[in-house]
Amino acid sequence: MGRRTILLVAALLVAALGTGLVFLYARGADQRAAAGQQLVKVLFAKSQISAGTTGSSAAESGALEPREVAQNSVAKGALSDITAVAALVALSPIFPGEQILQQQFGPAGSQSTLPIPAGKIAVSVQLGDPERVAGFVSNGSEVSVFATISSGTAAAQTSVTQILLPRVTVVGVGNTTTVTKTTTDSSGQQNSEQIPRTILTLALTQQEATKIIYATQQGQLYFALLTPDSKVSPGGAVTSTNVFG
Repeated sequence: MGRRTILLVAALLVAALGTGLVFLYARGADQRAAAGQQLVKVLFAKSQISAGTTGSSAAESGALEPREVAQNSVAKGALSDITAVAALVALSPIFPGEQILQQQFGPAGSQSTLPIPAGKIAVSVQLGDPERVAGFVSNGSEVSVFATISSGTAAAQTSVTQILLPRVTVVGVGNTTTVTKTTTDSSGQQNSEQIPRTILTLALTQQEATKIIYATQQGQLYFALLTPDSKVSPGGAVTSTNVFG
């Protein structure tokens, strides 16, 4: 067998090996993606569940319904059946469309007590659905708080968005109320829209509480839901001059 033949065979073997490795990698990526999209059963609130309602009573009254959702959309502590909290009570109201989470329930008599860590104080803010991660923020969740604040005159106004508090704990999710938002289109027609807003309570230091209160009064807050592995850090202010940078 000539040298050119040997080199040709070797090249074909290397090409075949490379194709096989690419195929295996692509197949693994598809499998990893499919794993995140796998449907799992989760209980949702079908109607409002009042604070103090036992899990078994909620189930018996028809306030719960199972739904299938993608695995990567399941909130931490989500339940597929009510057994684990059947004898416990809802610590705060649970609203239609929310996933049923184990941390939303506790022993009878504890629903009026906020689990405020030693040395912290509790401060509440009211947010719309997008600003509270579409209802996935629950008691015990850790969140980053972003703030957008505008300054200047109406003719020369500037806005900045920046992380305000990198990681704080939610100790209460309260009532959802509906407010009416009226907008005017280009033809002068006024349109009204019902916007749900929910009260969330955070455990904060005095300095953190001061920042939250100021930002609430002067601008708009936005929560980002965290996992233990989420990476967040102070800074990174974004304005109209660097948003596309």
